[in-house]
Amino acid sequence: MGETTILIVDDESAVTDVYAAHLQDEYDVRTAYDGSEAVETLDEDVDAVLLDRRMPGMSGDEVLEHIRDEGYDCRVAMVTAVDPDFDILDMGFDDYVVKPVSRDDLYETVDRLLTYTSYDDTFQEYFSLVSKRAALQTSKSQSALETNEEYQALTEQIDELEAELDDAVMDLDEGEFGALFRMPEPDFDSLDSTS
Repeated sequence: MGETTILIVDDESAVTDVYAAHLQDEYDVRTAYDGSEAVETLDEDVDAVLLDRRMPGMSGDEVLEHIRDEGYDCRVAMVTAVDPDFDILDMGFDDYVVKPVSRDDLYETVDRLLTYTSYDDTFQEYFSLVSKRAALQTSKSQSALETNEEYQALTEQIDELEAELDDAVMDLDEGEFGALFRMPEPDFDSLDSTS
């Protein structure tokens, strides 16, 4: 297998260029400054995409849809200033990272995406769902989560996949398992401080 290729897509050229500078020593980095350019730059060699959501013209959501519709076998992280809302539940990304993103965050995100590619589809689906849950837990109150039917369905789907994957997870060593789930723990106490 050749060098790992990362595509960075953001309409803020300074952000794109900083991410590229951080990653270019380790990876073959491509950049695109809007959605249309991202679609033109994308090919089978791209292993992971760091994708901004809010861009003029073709949005990151539309680029993500194109990637999935065309069947590209790459992992996608939405790297965005848009706080996650329940609409993310229908999106086909693998990870959701809210800006600002440090150099370490960037490397951890890429590392997580590339680790996901080594697992089968069931694991990849599980990781994607866990990422969505973690993103929502950091931006929504406990009561909003508890009353949202789509979120409840997501939680049930995660529980079902966990049961299905129990045996496989037991085969992972602790360090490998921990690296896959470096998700922020929600602080529900601070979210529910209405009293």
